[in-house]
Amino acid sequence: MKPMLATAAATVPKGDQWSYEVKYDGFRCLLHWDKDGPALFSRNEKELSKAFPEIIQACLQIEEKIKKHLPLIIDAEIVSLANPYQSTFSIVHRRAKLRSNTQITNYSQRLPVSLMAFDLLMEKGRSLTDLPLKERRRKLNLLENQTPTLAIIQTYKNLKEIETIVKKYNGEGIVAKKNTSTYISKRSSQWVKIKNYRYVHVILTEYDKQNSYFQGAVYQQDTLVPIVQFSHGLHADNRKALASLFEKNGERVGQERWTLPPSICVEVGCISFDGDQLREPFFQSFLLEERVEDCTWQNLLSQLQPLPANVVVTSDDKPIWPAIQYTKMDYLQYLHEVASTMLPFLTNRLLTTIRYPHGAESEAFYQKNCPDYAPDFIHTHNRDGINYIVCHSLESLLWLGNQLALEYHLPFQNKDQSCPSEIVFDLDPPSVEQFSLAVKAALALKEVITSFGLMVYIKTSGNKGLQLYLPLPEETFTYQETRVFCQFISRYVVEQHPEHFTLERLKKNRANRLYVDYLQHDEGKTLIAPYSPRGHSGGLVATPLYWEEVTNQLSPSLFTLTHVVNRLKLEGDPFRTFRENVQEQGKRFSDVLLHLQSLLS
Repeated sequence: MKPMLATAAATVPKGDQWSYEVKYDGFRCLLHWDKDGPALFSRNEKELSKAFPEIIQACLQIEEKIKKHLPLIIDAEIVSLANPYQSTFSIVHRRAKLRSNTQITNYSQRLPVSLMAFDLLMEKGRSLTDLPLKERRRKLNLLENQTPTLAIIQTYKNLKEIETIVKKYNGEGIVAKKNTSTYISKRSSQWVKIKNYRYVHVILTEYDKQNSYFQGAVYQQDTLVPIVQFSHGLHADNRKALASLFEKNGERVGQERWTLPPSICVEVGCISFDGDQLREPFFQSFLLEERVEDCTWQNLLSQLQPLPANVVVTSDDKPIWPAIQYTKMDYLQYLHEVASTMLPFLTNRLLTTIRYPHGAESEAFYQKNCPDYAPDFIHTHNRDGINYIVCHSLESLLWLGNQLALEYHLPFQNKDQSCPSEIVFDLDPPSVEQFSLAVKAALALKEVITSFGLMVYIKTSGNKGLQLYLPLPEETFTYQETRVFCQFISRYVVEQHPEHFTLERLKKNRANRLYVDYLQHDEGKTLIAPYSPRGHSGGLVATPLYWEEVTNQLSPSLFTLTHVVNRLKLEGDPFRTFRENVQEQGKRFSDVLLHLQSLLS
């Protein structure tokens, strides 16, 4: 069965007969589900089931609830959600091309996709394509409240509401559908797509006469980096004039190719950037007043993913990490990129920041109290007379970044709770040169902890150590109870390796051994948040790791601000499952605690 396709338009149709959906940049597919099980098919009728096993598994998990509706066909989009309204196409595309079973399994865990359903075409073996869209949507609710991997695309009646959402979250666009439309397997004006184009400034650098393509580039520091080849959008006169300019003034570098020194800037439209090339590019206009020096990688990122309008940025070119040529705008772009993975750890915690008004390695100060000049969108929570900031949104995170809060430190419990939501072991070697001791300690602790059947996660401290995390159910175990566990595990590991590890708090008495700091896990104490930078010259980040990375080849210097952004896109977030199965973890921890208490009594 071929899917129904939307007609491209420049403007969104209005009126009560239309309803609206967010357009996701993913893979269109049809879910066929009968007595033989679920299967995914592309718009070209190629089966995709093997490439996305997590979707098939999610279907099988709800089979008992759904089987009375079988056979069914659902129209949907396979997406990799960067945020609730934006999909990263490059991840879905890469996933679809994998052939190795090992790679497919690995990436289904690290970079999982979701199936966003928007139409029901068959139920109980009966075709629904002749029903109006409004009725088909009502029947689609059979998928309501199923699993995060299976969801229904939300429908909007208010055009302004969805336009605000798409703009704020940099969505691909809007799909407008007539509520009375029947389903036909071809392109139709009953469905209309309006893309949310982004416009970027590039320098013209090359002309290929054979295919009439022009190349555009931007400066990354002092190097010109090509990011686009385009032909669409140029009127005949402009195309002819540009071709003539290259041929007369440029340098011939091939039979039908010419290059030109940086001199001409243009504006190019696109739907996104895959890190290498702009997608669906087209010429928009000449930028006669633009300086080539202003067509930079930093400005490209700002144009592709603009910061929220209510976040005021000051001194955006201020050097923050001079040693790695990282400016304030670079830093804000970093926070923008990691917000979806960092914010879940900040949202309900009382935040302590370390601010560096003059950049990393300069004078710094701790800030707990929210300043009186904070904007209205900053949330606070008063505890013990301190009006803490609670960083709950992208705007809050970016505002703090503009204040040059470079480090984000968190307590171990939520803002209105008194019990820890995780246990953390802080492994602090004498120096970064002895980081191998942290690796050795982490593996020793993991061996003991996992022997009890407990899940444990690991991250770098962003400095010279490592930190182990055990998630716990909220408001279940007191700090006194978790102290019993921490003390027992730490003492056991130190006793097994007294030549490498110590519980001695005084540095002068540690004799070049690694300090296992279980006392840091206590009420009122804080620890650096996952994905928080640190205020030293290298621009290092407290980075979650996969356990297979914890080897003697591991070095904290690998995890810079730039590397972490790329790492998330390529490898996913090792802490993605941090709060999953936490109730089961709590049951196991309770059993372990009873066992330890009986040993100690």
